[in-house]
Amino acid sequence: MSIPHSFRFFALAFFVAQSAHAQSSLLQARSSGEQVYKTVCVACHETGVANAPKYGDRAAWAPLIAEGQNVLTAHAWVGVRGMPARGGSAELSLADFSRGVAYMAQAAGGNWKDPDAKLLRDIANEADKRLTGSIKEQQSMQRELRRIVKAAK
Repeated sequence: MSIPHSFRFFALAFFVAQSAHAQSSLLQARSSGEQVYKTVCVACHETGVANAPKYGDRAAWAPLIAEGQNVLTAHAWVGVRGMPARGGSAELSLADFSRGVAYMAQAAGGNWKDPDAKLLRDIANEADKRLTGSIKEQQSMQRELRRIVKAAK
C-alpha cells in the first residue's frame, strides 16, 4: 500500500512547520538579559557572594569569558563553583538564562550576543555533557558509600 504523494508532502510540510514553531518558541524572549540580571543574577553578582564575579568587573570575568559563551553558559546553567543551577531560579528557561549571562559578559567586555538556535543547541549539548559526567561521578560515590555500609555491617 503506497502513501499518496500529496499526503507525504502535507505531512512533511506539517513537521517542518512544527519544528519551526518549536524553535521560535524556544528562542522567544520572555525576558531581556538585563531583566534576568535584575531579577535573578543581581543578588550574587552585584555583591560578589560566594566569589561570584561582580557585574562589570572585567578582570574577574576575563577568564570566564575566555571559556566561551556556550561552555560558560552551560556550566552555569547546571551549577558551577558556588553558583546553584539556573542561578537558583528553577523557572528560568535556558534561553532567558543565556540572555542574562550574555548581558553580564557584555558588561565586562565580552562580545557576546543573545543566543540564536544554534548557540542554544551548543549550550544544551555542553550542559548535557556536564550533567552526564556529574551523574556518573555521583553514581560512583553512591556505589562506594554502599560498599562502606555493607562492610560496616
